[in-house]
Amino acid sequence: MSLYFTEDHELFRREYRRFVENEVVPIAAEVDGAGEFPLQVLRSLGKQGYLCIQLPERYGGASGDVMMLVVAAEEMGRASSGIDASLLVHSIISVNPIYRFGSDEQRERYLPGAAAGRLIGAIAMTEPDAGSDLASIRTTARADGDSYVLNGTKMFITNGSIADFIVVAARTGPAGHRGISLFIVDTDRPGFQVARRLDKLGWRASDTAELVFEDCVVPANSLIGELGRGFYYLMENLNLERIVMAADCLGLARAAIDQAKQYALDRKQFGRPIAAFQDIRFMVVDMESSLRAAELLTYDAAWKLQSGVDCTLEASMARYVAGEMVNRVTGDAIQIHGGYGFMMESDVQRFYRDARVMTIGGGTSQIQKEVIAKRLGLVV
Repeated sequence: MSLYFTEDHELFRREYRRFVENEVVPIAAEVDGAGEFPLQVLRSLGKQGYLCIQLPERYGGASGDVMMLVVAAEEMGRASSGIDASLLVHSIISVNPIYRFGSDEQRERYLPGAAAGRLIGAIAMTEPDAGSDLASIRTTARADGDSYVLNGTKMFITNGSIADFIVVAARTGPAGHRGISLFIVDTDRPGFQVARRLDKLGWRASDTAELVFEDCVVPANSLIGELGRGFYYLMENLNLERIVMAADCLGLARAAIDQAKQYALDRKQFGRPIAAFQDIRFMVVDMESSLRAAELLTYDAAWKLQSGVDCTLEASMARYVAGEMVNRVTGDAIQIHGGYGFMMESDVQRFYRDARVMTIGGGTSQIQKEVIAKRLGLVV
């Protein structure tokens, strides 16, 4: 037990880790190679009550806190960061706007199914010409009687081709932040189509797609919360998203370090284990030290968010430091493995590929540094 985790958190960690080791570790390499998200993992998590942990029990959640979400992301990240990406989008990013700002009818319709794994959620913000600058989205939602008509294209949408419902950011007003609203779109709606599934360098075990809305009609009660408040609803979820993604980085880095350390002890050259060479053991020392530093930043940010303290600075620092750290650590893990690490049959090459997106997705490292600079009073 640490300063940040209670006995209940550690009990949950043991149970969740057991699930991951039994049901995810054996298939992690296979689903990465196939480029397919394993739906059975999501269904099994739902049956165990491990999906949408943060939701109240009345909706099928566990009334869990932020530290439980961190634990889950770490443990799944150790086995498959790609699977973890799809779970993050489903169980937190798509569900939270409905829970926090949706109507009672929307909560009852979507949340129990999402928590049980019967429904799969996605969120559609990014567009071909709008990534970090969300305020520049072009997808529109035009009021038409008691309906809205959506038109536009969304890009890099996790769970896009497997989702049953998608939370869509669309423009309902003038340019800028105040003109964006959120809608729940059931994917069986006429006018919605998956344009293509996207092939990726890493996170291959998650589903990613380009989506098109062409005169897609949704009822007026699909609007989440108030008209024109969508951007602000998304921003309120941002710190949690950054913290949980940082936790995924921790798990991924831990897996890489564990394998690198074991290989350094087992691999013999010049009559002794390569861990006996200072260059190699100092690499492991640097890897472990970097991970420990990122852990402290992430846990501190999570604890502050859970305590109701403004943690925008800490969340961005954790996301930035953890993302950069996991790229260095997984690269060093390959270096320690030498030629074996460069082979596709190794786990460390998968860790390396999955790590690469951690300085890009969910806000690039450069965006995180801009946020940090503003919080430090350096941008006027």
